[in-house]
Amino acid sequence: MIRTWVAMRPAAVLLVLLLELAVLDAGSLSAAVAFAATAAAGSALAACALIAARCAPAVPRTRVRTAIRDREQRTAFLPQRDPDASGRTRPERPDTPS
Repeated sequence: MIRTWVAMRPAAVLLVLLLELAVLDAGSLSAAVAFAATAAAGSALAACALIAARCAPAVPRTRVRTAIRDREQRTAFLPQRDPDASGRTRPERPDTPS
């Protein structure tokens, strides 16, 4: 994700400059202010998201493996939705006591 953003950074800067030029040239001052405010809010949101992502603690690999194993054990015994589907054998009925 970050490598993609680094590769797209020059295109994003060019797009912002072209949008500013178009808004300032053809639009009114209020449109330019609205665009600048939107750009500032977006930049602040991106900065906050980046800071929050860096402050989040890393999950240990053992915890991830344990969670995957627990999920597998929970889902192993779910009832089958279609026991008569092709490739599945019908379970035997229990013997009746005589």
